[in-house]
Amino acid sequence: MPTILYIKGWRLFFYSNEGNEPIHIHCQKGDKECKYWLEVNIYEVRKAYLYNMNNKDIREIKKIIYQNFDELIEGWNNFNMGKQ
Repeated sequence: MPTILYIKGWRLFFYSNEGNEPIHIHCQKGDKECKYWLEVNIYEVRKAYLYNMNNKDIREIKKIIYQNFDELIEGWNNFNMGKQ
């Protein structure tokens, strides 16, 4: 379960055994969780799921993801290149 980033209490990570899923990031802060697909070609973030999140949490984590978009993609790619 590689963690890419810790920021403002959020842990941004992905699971190493998710098969061939497209690039995405899991986010967790206390009992709040979410998953977002990262659309690299169009620099877009799409919600996959939310758990125990309010609108403020959603705005905060999306801002964090956008501000660190390139780092998240790089972390995903570096990990997956190492698996080959």
